Amino acid sequence: MIYLILSILSSTAIFVVFKILSKYNVNTLQVIVVNYFIAFTTGIALYDETINLNIINADWFIVAIGLGFMFIAIFNVLALTAQKNGLSVASVASKMSVIIPVLFGIVIYNESTGLQKLIGIILALIAVLLTSIKPKSDVVLTKSIYLPIILFLGSGIIDTSVNHFAPDGNKALFLAIIFGIAGIIGIIILSYKSIIAKDHFKLKSIPFGIILGIVNYASMHYILKALRVDGFESSSVFTINNVAIVAISTLIGLFLFKEHISVKNWLGIILALVSIGLVTL
Repeated sequence: MIYLILSILSSTAIFVVFKILSKYNVNTLQVIVVNYFIAFTTGIALYDETINLNIINADWFIVAIGLGFMFIAIFNVLALTAQKNGLSVASVASKMSVIIPVLFGIVIYNESTGLQKLIGIILALIAVLLTSIKPKSDVVLTKSIYLPIILFLGSGIIDTSVNHFAPDGNKALFLAIIFGIAGIIGIIILSYKSIIAKDHFKLKSIPFGIILGIVNYASMHYILKALRVDGFESSSVFTINNVAIVAISTLIGLFLFKEHISVKNWLGIILALVSIGLVTL
């Protein structure tokens, strides 16, 4: 349970960092790219074996490279969804994607599907929906509807793939390669923006990128640790992890950033607590 708690706390810290970025008008893409290289460095530092070229023959190596491309691609889809469909749509699409790894665990891993657990999962999805919808937000479902669909599928596939393909003995290196590939692609994008759009790199992005990189790596590291604990099913872990992050992030938005929380949001938080209790017990 300690790994799951650490995953929830580090993932919630990511939310806090992004809120601070918007508050201080820091370039988000620049911070994201720095974050990827810090996460890559963290993974390499935690890998306690000698790295050799034989890893390119590992079954997971190509998967890690593909996930690196997906990380940066889905981040850009998230940004486009927020711009064209509204923040609430982007938030709901990315967070509701938890149903993909949950269903994968139940169907592929033959995990338990007791009535109490199923009720908990359904309540968790409702809780995510209610807590993600913010009052007075622009919601456009008729424009670029393909974007939230891609975001939903992409986010779910990333979570499912990281869990399914992460090797037990090489998790740190697996994550490092994912973040490294995403960072290289990010550098290419930043270089293009610098040349074409004259959007030059700013040094203030570095400290935020360092902080984000550490908590980002920690969130991935600890969720994989939690998924490998005996007696914990992936469908339960993903449900608890996702709904707890949403509920805690909403409360932090209220108390730390003075955001307004509607009655629907409060109901979502209550349902989140109930769903965690049902799935956990």
